[in-house]
Amino acid sequence: MNELERRYRRLLRAYPPDYRRERGDEIIGTYLDVAGPDRRWPSLAEAADLGRGGLRQRLRAAGATDLIPGVRLAGLLALTTAAFLAGFWVFAEQQLPPAEAGVPVFGPFVSVGIVAWCGWLIAALVVAVAPGRPARVAIGVALLMTAAVPAVSVLAGVPRPPLLVVAPMVALGVLALAVDDGLPVPARVLPVTAAVSGGLLSYAMGVGAYWSAYRGGGGEFQPPIGTVLLLVVLLLAIGLGMRRDARGGWAAMALLTPVGLLNVHLLAGAVDGLASGAPRPTYPTMVGVALAVALLGPALLPAAVALRRRLGTPSAAAACPTCGSRR
Repeated sequence: MNELERRYRRLLRAYPPDYRRERGDEIIGTYLDVAGPDRRWPSLAEAADLGRGGLRQRLRAAGATDLIPGVRLAGLLALTTAAFLAGFWVFAEQQLPPAEAGVPVFGPFVSVGIVAWCGWLIAALVVAVAPGRPARVAIGVALLMTAAVPAVSVLAGVPRPPLLVVAPMVALGVLALAVDDGLPVPARVLPVTAAVSGGLLSYAMGVGAYWSAYRGGGGEFQPPIGTVLLLVVLLLAIGLGMRRDARGGWAAMALLTPVGLLNVHLLAGAVDGLASGAPRPTYPTMVGVALAVALLGPALLPAAVALRRRLGTPSAAAACPTCGSRR
């Protein structure tokens, strides 16, 4: 066994043990046949291909093959929500505080967040006109720009949006990366429509106090949006579930983290209300709730997959002697 084969076999650990025993030699042999004689390392494409294949087989073994389509559905809903919020906040960024307030601003905008929000508007447009790799790159760039906002603010000494505004956008952006490449046209234009709707809603609600509400962490605007997102995905889960389609359930579970971050003010208010009798969230409580949501939310999907497997799924049929697939 040469070094290249050993490295392929390490990557093959992404597959379930039973599958590796049945088809591991065949898979490795195929990769070795197409590899050049001087190759010592698997390519990134091969590593990604083995990783995806291993994930599919593990989900199949757990009876959760509908998880990936469910996460893709969650990706579309997350991107649509992020585009709506970006359209809303782009307008808010233009509502400068009164000069006599002495509040620092970022040129003609409230904060450096305008750069990230514009990135999401561009991503929504790219998804509509160029789905696939260009759209995924645009979403990734918007996500990186959003995640970099706090660091840029510190390094450049410019104002930034509240972290309780940035955090939900990052969570939505991570899920948006899973958006399906083969969306039909109505689904592709949904994020653009949401972005326009967010801007129009922001304008219709007035301009006077936006800068202060924005700096307050979006406590007045984010919880209703998070609640609407939750209701939409729950309705989808019920509708699809009636057709024995579990995609909606997986999508709802995947979206719990961004929904929770959008509703941090309400959740923290409930916590403080239980402790002090007055549902007025304090900042430490909001930070604690946000951290709890960010840590516990992503753990729900693997926990649900493990539970589904433990509770018992239809037993795997024997492997096809020709292709190795299971019915």
